[in-house]
Amino acid sequence: TGVPRCGASLNELNKALKIELNANASCIWQIQRNTNQTVRAIFSYFRFAPSSCDTESITVYDGPSTNSPLLARICNDTDAVPVLQSSSDSLTFLIRTNSVAFTRNFFVFYYFFSPETKIENCGGQLTGPNGTFTSPNYPASYPEFTYCVWHIQTPKNTKIELQFQDFFLELDQNCQFDFTAIYDGLTTNTGLIGKVCGRVQPTFESSSNVMTVVLSTDYANSYRGFSARYTSVPLPGPVEPEAFLTCTSYSMEIVLSKSYLASLGYNETHLQLNDASCTPVVKDSVIFSFPLGSCGTTKKDEGQSITYTNVVSLSATGNIITRQKSVQIIAKCKMENNSTLEVIYITKNNVIQNITSVGRYNVSMSFYDSDSFSNPVHEAPYYVDLNQTLYAEVSLHSADSNLLVFVDTCTASPQPDFGSVTYDLIRSGCSKDDTVVTYPALDHHGRFKFNAFRFLQSSPSVYLQCDILICDNKNTTSRCTQGCVSRQKRAISSYTWKTHTVVGPIRLKTDLRSADQSEPLAKAEAGETSNLQQYSFYTLSFVALILNIVIAVAAILKYRKHQAGYGYHKIQSS
Repeated sequence: TGVPRCGASLNELNKALKIELNANASCIWQIQRNTNQTVRAIFSYFRFAPSSCDTESITVYDGPSTNSPLLARICNDTDAVPVLQSSSDSLTFLIRTNSVAFTRNFFVFYYFFSPETKIENCGGQLTGPNGTFTSPNYPASYPEFTYCVWHIQTPKNTKIELQFQDFFLELDQNCQFDFTAIYDGLTTNTGLIGKVCGRVQPTFESSSNVMTVVLSTDYANSYRGFSARYTSVPLPGPVEPEAFLTCTSYSMEIVLSKSYLASLGYNETHLQLNDASCTPVVKDSVIFSFPLGSCGTTKKDEGQSITYTNVVSLSATGNIITRQKSVQIIAKCKMENNSTLEVIYITKNNVIQNITSVGRYNVSMSFYDSDSFSNPVHEAPYYVDLNQTLYAEVSLHSADSNLLVFVDTCTASPQPDFGSVTYDLIRSGCSKDDTVVTYPALDHHGRFKFNAFRFLQSSPSVYLQCDILICDNKNTTSRCTQGCVSRQKRAISSYTWKTHTVVGPIRLKTDLRSADQSEPLAKAEAGETSNLQQYSFYTLSFVALILNIVIAVAAILKYRKHQAGYGYHKIQSS
């Protein structure tokens, strides 16, 4: 190759560099030429020592020095054949090696070219379930310094089978000069399925409905190239959802299928939320799960709803230049009345798609034994004394600390379905019962107290149903901050979210005591009846015994009298 072993300044129109380095190297190659053309550099072979990207890599810069903008970093983890293009007439790359004793080998070739120069039949978008394509000039020899990229996309829920029916490129053990690279997805950054050259008839298969094919050639030894055919094959098993979002009071969960990411030209290594430190769990799908209000989630109060928004950005790793689509996945949890509208907006080249589902805030209500609201009442029914003060608390269970709970209306009923007679304790934030006292709003809790009562000529139970408003606590004019208002004023007031919750039954202790006292009385009555029966039995037994004794005595006397008469008769006869 005729270049110094460690670094060089290069100004030829094109050149191939075979580089061999050992440990502790730090070498810079600067490619620059005063021309209106740009530089394309192909790193077609690299063999590093076993290492991480932090200790050993090729760093490529878009300009004349290492202070120029970073184009890419190539290392052991690079799952591609890097093809890099400058934005001007200069490009620089730095190779650093660590202290491991190992012989590193690299093959790089570059050439200057004019981006506006087009080669016929070189790359493009291929759609439809089946299709064919060939290298430029096929079956004649392909041009030199050719770089063609074909993006193949078949219908959803299919995969692609690619077969090269004829294939003849320059033969080389490492395919360093002329090669075809096949990628699983719409990008040339990662997902390399294979790199081929020489005379073969290879077949490749994608994992989804997208595949990318690259042809790269150098300046010598051109052959007829290839003819290829692709077909779509249905994916086995159930259809995998592309993307979906789940929202609760506590969290957001964004799930993206790997095949869908591949169809966009990305994989799990390209994803990040607004807060890049929040990373996904990668299983069969890519899952972001995080508390509301964290990971860069923004919140917007829209009057009748609150919307939580986060964005999954899909960005290339920077190893290779490619014409990828600009993609953002915008996840929105919209808390509306009695439900949560969950929306994923997927923007591709300014085209928006969306996916929706439904959920709700988690709200509960409990009674407490005092105004400290520290010991909840767990028993049900809740037995109380007539006129006893009862302490009720409504709680919002959410990870968003910037929400406010307001008890708008509370209604009592003797039936849990509230279909019969009802009685208002609170209406539009106003106390309708003389004993009701509301406590100041406290973040996720709404509290009030009232005195126990019972419905006349009705069920002994009392059930309580409350309508709850939830607002952004930063909104000082929200309905949650206005307290008691008239119906007319309430109509023009705004709140974020509304739901209702039910608690009960409440019963009076007198009912419980009546039940407790009736049981011993029944037992006493049952005991008296039993004693009476036992007394009657003993009396009858005694009478029967006396009667038997009388009968026995009479029989004995009769017998003795008979015996005495018989003896007298015998004496008289003799």
